[in-house]
Amino acid sequence: MNVAFSAFPARMWLLLCIALVLVPLTVIMAALGDFDAEIWAFLLEFQLPELIKNTLLLAAGVGVGVAFLGTSAAWLTTMHEFPLRRFFFWAMMLPLAVPAYVLAFTQLGLFDYTGPINTWLRTHYGIEHALPEVRNGFGLTAVMSLTFYPYVYLLARNAFAGMGQRALEAGASLGLSPGQAFFKVALPMARPWIAGGTVLALMETLADFGTVSVFGYDTFTTAIYQAWFDFFSLETAKQLAALLVTAVFVLLALEQLSRGRRRYHQAGKAQRQRRKPLSGRLKWLATAYCGLILAAAFFIPLLQLLWWAYDTWHDGFNTSLWLQAWHSFAASLLAALLVAAAALLLALAKRADKSRFAAVAARIATLGYAIPGTVLAVGVFVPVAWLDNVLIESLHLPEGTTGILKGTLAVMLAAYLIRFLAVGYAAIEAGLERISPAQAEAARSLGCTGSGVLRRVYLPLLKGALGTAVLMAFVDMMKEMPITLMTRPYDWDTLAVRVYAFTAEGQYANAALPALLIVLTGLVPVILFSRSEPNR
Repeated sequence: MNVAFSAFPARMWLLLCIALVLVPLTVIMAALGDFDAEIWAFLLEFQLPELIKNTLLLAAGVGVGVAFLGTSAAWLTTMHEFPLRRFFFWAMMLPLAVPAYVLAFTQLGLFDYTGPINTWLRTHYGIEHALPEVRNGFGLTAVMSLTFYPYVYLLARNAFAGMGQRALEAGASLGLSPGQAFFKVALPMARPWIAGGTVLALMETLADFGTVSVFGYDTFTTAIYQAWFDFFSLETAKQLAALLVTAVFVLLALEQLSRGRRRYHQAGKAQRQRRKPLSGRLKWLATAYCGLILAAAFFIPLLQLLWWAYDTWHDGFNTSLWLQAWHSFAASLLAALLVAAAALLLALAKRADKSRFAAVAARIATLGYAIPGTVLAVGVFVPVAWLDNVLIESLHLPEGTTGILKGTLAVMLAAYLIRFLAVGYAAIEAGLERISPAQAEAARSLGCTGSGVLRRVYLPLLKGALGTAVLMAFVDMMKEMPITLMTRPYDWDTLAVRVYAFTAEGQYANAALPALLIVLTGLVPVILFSRSEPNR
């Protein structure tokens, strides 16, 4: 017996959630069938070869970078004891609070030819090119690897903690050295988690817009934006978006295929982790290695932002900044509440409808997180523009009316909801798993209606999960750039838009204050989450 949903409304809500994702996705994918010879000739001659080469090189470099950084840091902090290990255990996740585009312009500001380091070396020692050029694909790969390695770190750390020392002891009993046991036992057992984290990082890489724009590095996302806003060719944007979506789904399919039918189980009963102490130089090398990663990915950029903010605060703290901060806060909070509400209903609908359809529907409804923001913006704009035209014609609105819905806050919030529903759903679904259906059924047997069960049973018990969903979605939307840039109402700038505007003109110091506000907002959930982790 269902508790908060009857079968019919549950099925209807599931269908609505599916439609929210499938409509923009269908619009985009239909562009592949709408072959335009002129557009494709243009793409093949001028854009596709460069875009494909740049995107593949970037994805390959970031994949290797995050896998190496995340796995090595997770292995050290989970399996060994060395100075400051307890600090690094949770602090290695701090870079999650720094958007990739913020790390990008702070690194360029520091290490570019006109940055303070090169300038100081030129002035005092006459060295013209002391540091290698960083505004290229290698520099971009390094920045993205430093930004996204926590995805691998977090999952690999859980994998290593779960397998414990027994797997390694089994390897030692076979005559393997510690290094051989790592490569032949621990690494293969952790492979699904490392692959999962790497795929997440690659999806973020393919979806990124702000970082590649700062570096002036053309990928599919920048090409989609330019096609729409610079060349006013929505058709070209759709064609490019369709190719990018295809690449994302191929990536997801490859990750699933790589797992095959293999199963990975914990070796032995879970127990408190026993770490092997490192001795001599090794323990200090481990501290230096983790410290170097954390400094490059978090502390140095944060100090650079604080320094720039100190220099520019007298001009930066103005009405415009506060208005954009208010826009960011209001839109993110409103969208986060929408996400939490929709995710709660989705989770309850799935529990009410126990069919296979419900499980598949929930999976499809949360697929929006895999769709890059630029692609989603195009996919949402096209049906909204079509609906506008229908309404204008049906309602006989005055001549000159070009839109009713497009360019409104509602469209931007809808795009946010589609993109970040997965974030809220994951938190609420995990909370719902801890509530036995018997609790709700007991309330129903005492005369509670469906809404009464929701109000008196689910909402109090899911208070923590709902708070987590709102917080995580809020932070993600504070950082979000491409959807905001492409769907926001006229004159509705946010902090992320302000950062983009300044960095596009190379005014990195002026971008520091809004960037700092975004980073400080993002720090709250990261610290709360990392400090609550067990097995520290």
